[in-house]
Amino acid sequence: MHGGTAAPTSAAPASSPTVAVPASAPYSAVVSAPESPAAESGHSPVRRRTRLQSGIVKPKKFSDGTVRYGNFLKIGEPECLQEALNDPSWRQAMQDEYTALLRNQTWHLVEASKGKNVVDCKWVFKIKKKSDGSIDRYKARLVAKGFKQQYGIDYEDTFSPVVKIATVRLVLSIDVSKGWTLRQLDVQNAFLHGILEEEVYMRQPPGFESADAPHLVCRLDKAIYGLKQAPRAWYAKLSSKLIDLGFKSSKSDASLFIYQRSGVVIYMLVYVDDIIVTSSSSEAVTALLSDLKKDFALIDLGDLHYFLGIEVQRDHDSLLLSQEKYAQEILARVNMTSCKPSPTPLSVSEKLSRHEGVLLNSEESTRYRSIVGALQYLTLSRPDLAFSVNKVCQFLHAPTSVHWTAVKRILRYVKYTINLGLTFFKSKSTLLSAYSDADWAGSIDDRRSTGGFAIYFGPNLISWSARKQTTVSRSSTEAEYKSMANATAEVIWLESLLAELGIKIEEPPRLWCDNLGATYLSANPVFHARAKHIEIDFHFVRERVNKKQLQIRLISTNDQLADGFTKALMTRKLEDFKTSTFPPILQRPTVEIEKDVWDALEWDGVEAGHHPSLYEAPVHSRHYRRRMLRITVL
Repeated sequence: MHGGTAAPTSAAPASSPTVAVPASAPYSAVVSAPESPAAESGHSPVRRRTRLQSGIVKPKKFSDGTVRYGNFLKIGEPECLQEALNDPSWRQAMQDEYTALLRNQTWHLVEASKGKNVVDCKWVFKIKKKSDGSIDRYKARLVAKGFKQQYGIDYEDTFSPVVKIATVRLVLSIDVSKGWTLRQLDVQNAFLHGILEEEVYMRQPPGFESADAPHLVCRLDKAIYGLKQAPRAWYAKLSSKLIDLGFKSSKSDASLFIYQRSGVVIYMLVYVDDIIVTSSSSEAVTALLSDLKKDFALIDLGDLHYFLGIEVQRDHDSLLLSQEKYAQEILARVNMTSCKPSPTPLSVSEKLSRHEGVLLNSEESTRYRSIVGALQYLTLSRPDLAFSVNKVCQFLHAPTSVHWTAVKRILRYVKYTINLGLTFFKSKSTLLSAYSDADWAGSIDDRRSTGGFAIYFGPNLISWSARKQTTVSRSSTEAEYKSMANATAEVIWLESLLAELGIKIEEPPRLWCDNLGATYLSANPVFHARAKHIEIDFHFVRERVNKKQLQIRLISTNDQLADGFTKALMTRKLEDFKTSTFPPILQRPTVEIEKDVWDALEWDGVEAGHHPSLYEAPVHSRHYRRRMLRITVL
């Protein structure tokens, strides 16, 4: 138009002129043209119009095709057989498992006899992941429904040992100190190698029934997953092979196998089908793998990185055990990945009781038990969680809202310390040092005490315990003495284990206790009427002391490293406790001092009357780490 003549207005949206926009213009350029001179002059029109009427379109945002589905596309495990058969990845995993069963000659088809117990079976699916959370492989496993077996008919003995976690920590500590190779092995279809002694029948695998004889059943010649005797049969097969190769099964831990010949040392830790091997010779490990592959489908996973849900990070002088990924999974299960962190796992002022709060319903109770069980597994590398998890474990039979609140606080603390792990350092020390403590009558429900101990091999924490005592103690001395007896039993077991491993202890183990009465009872031939009922514990510890096989030492309560295993701690004390249980690299100085210097020392742990010529600093003391010098009596 010319001369500034305004375009005629129209109520119909279709007649409203719009600005022409090239195809390459951005979406924000699509705007409505002025509808009237009033709008053109900057004044608002009297009649408002919607965006649709004005031709305004909200721009669409497109991704590159990867991020677009990232928030809601999740690869899961099939919930039924048909779903698995429709997926090529799972169908191939099932075929691989079935082929392995046939190749292993696990069964042969027979007619179903009357009166025979026929066990059903099912497919179980699991996505195996790497330590970084990425998918490793799809795993399908045929599992027998062993709960339908009948004792005395198709099974007898069922027990099978697994390696103790304290044994794993001790062997890893030795490995770091000696600088040996550390390898991880995995046995495919481990249970299928076990030979059955009983007569067991099973139905044909679902989806793989014989087309010619679907009515036949499987007479099992070898063990299969799900059978009650399968773990025992597999262990018998593996141990027999290792003994033929020159290994000896440890008497202290039946799942530890030791090879010592011609200067070559090999330690093998077995946890069902997961195996750790460490040796003084990498060539010996290679030869061992060649021998084992002749009888088992063995996979060499290389250096140890991920074992039983525990991440292993190693450098030249240290090794870190961490369960960060597992902790994150626990938080995700209760939607607490973004929760507010807490610096302590339990409140110092609050005493949990079974009578507080409202009982949880069936679904909530199941969730409570599930999360507490997961937290209990998390304590394998987190000693700072031992007491708090033990406390909430005491209410599994009837959890309440108060107990669930306590569990959530522990989870908030896990969030606060998500990166924390247990570190083993290289050290020449072979000294066993134990710390025992007890919280007398700490339970307000039954007034039973909580006992705890921590045991170090050199500078490395390898064993600990936080447990409610089974009987009521009449005095703090009694509670402390029971805890000392439990720590002594663990020390004796570790001594025997070290002896089998060929490790010589440089001197008798030391047991540190902060109760004067308990130390007197262990070191002096005195007896009190109030200690009659703990006479067995009394003589058990006294015998070790009299034979010079154990040293009982008094320690200040401020330096008691087992304090965090018996009670909730405030923030500062908890930080000191974590410094003790997750220690830095420590050296072990020896200081010679005279009696007059000793008398002038300000220390409340030992009376000044003790004045030998040589004193030594305990490496685990927090004051030792702060001042780099801590004087105690040998």
